[in-house]
Amino acid sequence: MGSRLTWQHSTAPELHDLGGLMTYAGGRDYDRYAQFGADFGTLADHIGRVILGKRPEVELALTAMLAEGHLLIDDFPGLGKTSLAQALACSVESTFRRIQFTPDILPSDITGSLVLNESRSEFIFRRGPVFANVVLCDEVNRASPKAQSALLEVMEERQVTVDGEAMAVPRPFMVVATQNPVDFAGTYPLPESQLDRFLICMRIGYPDTTTERDILKQESAGRSAPTLRHTLLRTHLEEMIQTARGVLVKDEIYDFVVRILEHTRVNDSVRLGASPRAGIALIRAARVRAASRERHFVAPEDVETLAVPVLAHRLVLDSAATFRDLTATEVVQRAVTSVRPTR
Repeated sequence: MGSRLTWQHSTAPELHDLGGLMTYAGGRDYDRYAQFGADFGTLADHIGRVILGKRPEVELALTAMLAEGHLLIDDFPGLGKTSLAQALACSVESTFRRIQFTPDILPSDITGSLVLNESRSEFIFRRGPVFANVVLCDEVNRASPKAQSALLEVMEERQVTVDGEAMAVPRPFMVVATQNPVDFAGTYPLPESQLDRFLICMRIGYPDTTTERDILKQESAGRSAPTLRHTLLRTHLEEMIQTARGVLVKDEIYDFVVRILEHTRVNDSVRLGASPRAGIALIRAARVRAASRERHFVAPEDVETLAVPVLAHRLVLDSAATFRDLTATEVVQRAVTSVRPTR
């Protein structure tokens, strides 16, 4: 059911140069992160069978999952947002639920509700679709703010409180939400407090000509995300999550991240800069990327690569910046360039 590559045990220590910092890794640590990299590649290849030509985007989605974060896919219709979420869930041993967000959806349709058990003359809690390992919130911005707020607690605390009782959702837990950036009729933009709970926000983008032709052929062959079989057991997924948490982060990397955050806050074009929670998210994501590259330490390139997908959606620009067509992506890119550590 879950295939894992076998690596020979190596006792030879390795010495790595981290931007002038020398770090040491023993043989067993190297085996552990080599295994992580192999499993990460296997999962990405598996998902790539249905999400063609989008390897960087697939790796971002896996990074969010292995960092125990949430993913927001903000892109045009028909580019595979829902297929990516389904493929992500189908590739690992997990429970998957889909919620189609509509203007009339209620919070209880998401979290669950109390129902009367007439035989026992008492109310019992009927769990909603949020009680799953991977929850797809399709077109999340079509629901009212009241319904959207039902996700706030569970995304942050991994629990749902009903009638004063807190009930934990299964772990690992991940929300994958999709929204359309050009359809504004009947939609409610996500508030900043909810955007800040998504570890990564990304776009899939249009495929190139060759890939698009392959997609058309694939559809004719009937290959889709639900036909995938999981390649990783849940216990192995939990092991990978723990391995990523053990990746070394030197003080110089923490300082690098803090300087990026501060740069977004003092920028005259930014009304709301990146929060400390954004910095925590960037470190968590960077740990996963380092492990996927078979490294036991975070390098500056991990932070630089992930800064935009982790930070840009959390910034709020002022009206003058919007008038000048300045984007949050450009602000983050400039912050990274301005404070990049010397090598």
